[in-house]
Formats: sequence, structure tokens, C-alpha cells
Amino acid sequence: MDELVGALGRWSAGRGSLYLLLASRLRELIDEGRVPGGTLLPPDRVLAAGLAVGRTTVVAAYDLLRQEGRLVRRRGSGTWVPQAGPSPARAETANPMFLNLLEPPDGVLQFACAGPLSPPASVVEAHRRALSRLTDDMGYHPLGLPALRATLAAHYTASGTPTSPDEVLVTTGGQQALALITRALVAPGDEVLVEAPTYPGALDLFREAAAALRHAPPGGLADALAGVRPALVYAVPTCHNPTGSSLSPLERRRLVRVAGEVPLVFDDALAHLDFSAPAPPAVPSVITVGSLSKIVWGGMRVGWVRAPSAVVARLARFKAVHDLGSAVVEQLAAVELMRDFEAVRGERVAFLRASHDHLCGLLRSELPEWEFTAATGGQTLWVRLPGADAAAYAQVALRHGVAVLPGGALDPSGGSTDRLRLPFVAQPEVITRAVTGLAAAWRRFATEPAGPPVVPTIAV
Repeated sequence: MDELVGALGRWSAGRGSLYLLLASRLRELIDEGRVPGGTLLPPDRVLAAGLAVGRTTVVAAYDLLRQEGRLVRRRGSGTWVPQAGPSPARAETANPMFLNLLEPPDGVLQFACAGPLSPPASVVEAHRRALSRLTDDMGYHPLGLPALRATLAAHYTASGTPTSPDEVLVTTGGQQALALITRALVAPGDEVLVEAPTYPGALDLFREAAAALRHAPPGGLADALAGVRPALVYAVPTCHNPTGSSLSPLERRRLVRVAGEVPLVFDDALAHLDFSAPAPPAVPSVITVGSLSKIVWGGMRVGWVRAPSAVVARLARFKAVHDLGSAVVEQLAAVELMRDFEAVRGERVAFLRASHDHLCGLLRSELPEWEFTAATGGQTLWVRLPGADAAAYAQVALRHGVAVLPGGALDPSGGSTDRLRLPFVAQPEVITRAVTGLAAAWRRFATEPAGPPVVPTIAV
């Protein structure tokens, strides 16, 4: 049922009766084959609870699709898509974080994905200088532009981790870095140890690879490694996504020691966004993922892997097949940004700290029932909704113009169902609008579900 709710996306954000909006989105999923023939749909009451609507809304939507021949409904047998429907589609993500990005612009405030909402002036200037540095060159660099690999290697070396360019692979954002690592190191059925909760984009990659996910709470990976040997351990040790917490130096060293020969991936895409401390040095034996998209802007699709040269060489072979190399102009702009990295980082951290404090203040004022711990860095707050189903609440929030990410999408253990991940990446006025919408949705959610729709008579 969770996958269907995720696939429905922002179904209720349009105009018109809820049952017509729901029927329209279900019709689209069925016709595209994303809900293939033979699929048994959730019972009326179950789907209604998941979508935070009245049962009659689901009944009316199901009945409309039944009259169109897209659904079969029988008392005692349930509701399903007939086998004669479209052929099954390949498995696709039901992750609401990604699905929200795929939705067309519709006026809904985007709080389901955490990323800077606009490029700073430094990005524009870096690209201007990059264009002036273009030279005669084929433009295919699967390992990354040599100038950028050298710049990143020098950055790691200056931070306390001696690094050579052949230990750096440039990728199209941190997400591609994780995808290449998963492709190289995880086979179907392999165990992958992750935190619960964790970054949902990594979970989707591991599931796509048909991995068996083992989980531990943040800070508990070292203990979970006792007596097991997974194919991969994935951690967000600094400015953890979504909780904003960080492992102490002692905890990091213990995790590295306990992992031993097991491949250990540190996702450091947020590591430079700590509010009070510099990012800790990388560990030479650990596969480290970095990215400029969180430090600068989401549209700056430049990421990298820092790893032993043999691992980098293997990942580069997969990348060559995927895209022949990342965009050269963006890499040249990244070189320019890295020349003044501390100033760029400092500007970003100062903005995030102020936005974090603004969001915390609004939540304490407008939604005092909600519980959270202030973050020490990163981009998100991990908020608890006492006694509430966050996924159902997210449906109500959507109808109040705010898309949010419920905690179940980030938690492979099946927990965090009463949690929301709220970003503090927007300008103060946008955060204020979002919290106003969330507060109105909370009041609506706490009272009663949506009323029954008016169902027209349809001639058959």
C-alpha cells in the first residue's frame, strides 16, 4: 500500500473533487502499466486511511474506474486491475522525494526534497570564468577533468588526508557516485547494512540492486557489524540525513576499525555543512562520497568519490559506459569554486544556520505539539508528530499546498511512521509560508477526514 500511495504523488493538488483527482491519477498509473494487470488494490478503508480522505472518496474513485473497465470489484474478493490491462512495467521508484521532483510545477511548496533553491552569485561567476577556460579538447573524461581531480586531491590533502588524483573519480552529483558504488559492489541478494533512518536516495539504489537491507539506528552500525559480514556498509557520519546529528571522532574510528575489510561508504555530501566544526578528515581506506550540490546549489551536478585507486579505476569503467564523463563546463566551474571553497562554504553555513533557527522558532510557536531536536548542521530537522501517521498527514499537507517527506520513506526498518523530514534550505519568507500551511493542515488533520464527495450518476 505504501508503494501505491507513493506512486500517486501529488494527486490531490489539482482542482476538482477529490474522488475525480484520485481516479484520474489511478487511471494514469494503470494505463502506463505502473499498476499492472492482476494487481490487487488496497481495500477502501485502508487506502482512505493512507491518503487521509473519507472512505467514500476511494469508493467513488474505484467505482468510476470500474465503470470504465479499468478495475474489477467483487464483494469478498477485493478490487484489482484486470489481467487484460497494460503489460507490467519495470519496477520504478515509489519514493516520494523523487516523485515530487518529477511533478510539473503546480504552486505546491517543495518541502519533500532538501536542496538549495537558487544558485548564489558565486555559481554564476564560476561558470563565467569556466567558459573562458575552454580549450581544444575532445570533452570525454570518464574519470573526470584532470584539473578538477587534481583540485579535489589537493583539497583532501590540505584537510589532512593525503590524496592523489588517481584516488578521485568525478561524478554527475553524489547520487551517481552512490549508483556507481552500488553497481560495482552489490549483487542481487547481498546484504547491505544501513542506518534507520537514512538518505532515501541510497535506499532506492540498494533496493534496485535487489540487496537485502540490514539496519541499525544512527550511531549503531559498529554494534550491528558484530558477527555479520555484509557486502557494503553505508553511513552518513557527519550532519546525518535526516537527523542532523554527527558521530564523534571516537565513534568514527570505532566504526572503521570494526568494519575491517568490509567496504565502508561514508556519504559526506553534507559533511561541510556543520554549524560549528570543520568537516573531519577523510579516512584513506573508506570510500567517501562528496558533492557540490548541497554546498552550492542542487543544479550544480558535480560530485565525486575518494577511494583507493583500484576502486576508482573500477568505478570509472562503469561510468564510461553510463555517460562517457560528466559535463566539462560544470567541472571547470567546480575548479573555480574549489579555489575559494572556504568562503563558499562559510556563506552557505551562515545561511543554513539562520534558516534553521527561523524554522525552529516557527515550529515552537505554530506547532508546539511537534517534537524535534535542533540540528548541529546539515539541511533538515527530524520532527515527530505525536500519535499521528505522518504519511496520512502528508496527504493533508499536500492539499494545503505543502509537499513534505514522511519518515517511513527514509526508514528501512518500517519505523519512523510518526516522523517528518523538514528542510531549512529556503528563504525565511518561504519557510514561513510552509509552516503556515503545515499548521493549517495539522489543525485539519486533527479534526476530521475529508467529507464524502458528490458522486454523479453515470450511464452504463
